[in-house]
Amino acid sequence: QVQLVESGGASVQAGGSLRLSCASSGAISQRGCMAWFRQGQGKQREGVATICRGSTFYLTSVEGRFTIALDNVKNTLDLQMNDLGPEDTAMYYCAAGGTLRSLEVWAYNYWGQGTQVTVST
Repeated sequence: QVQLVESGGASVQAGGSLRLSCASSGAISQRGCMAWFRQGQGKQREGVATICRGSTFYLTSVEGRFTIALDNVKNTLDLQMNDLGPEDTAMYYCAAGGTLRSLEVWAYNYWGQGTQVTVST
């Protein structure tokens, strides 16, 4: 069973930065395509960024501000988030086990429990 554990969520002011990490049981490089999703209160879960066989893809609203990357030394999937705004407030989830580059929920088999990001003005 693949286990994913997110960390790094916090409360920050608008314009600030955070780095989220997702630790995986087993080698992160063996987890297939991976992604970060988020779900704001009362909203549907949406894909934010994905990395698959070295190729990345981002939700339009975060492109240029967020960077997804695999760290094979730390064995984590990271999400660097810069210039955060209140619209980025959400629970952020790590997902793995995908076979294609996608920001769709159905494309992933394994999920973490989430880490909360709150951005205030």
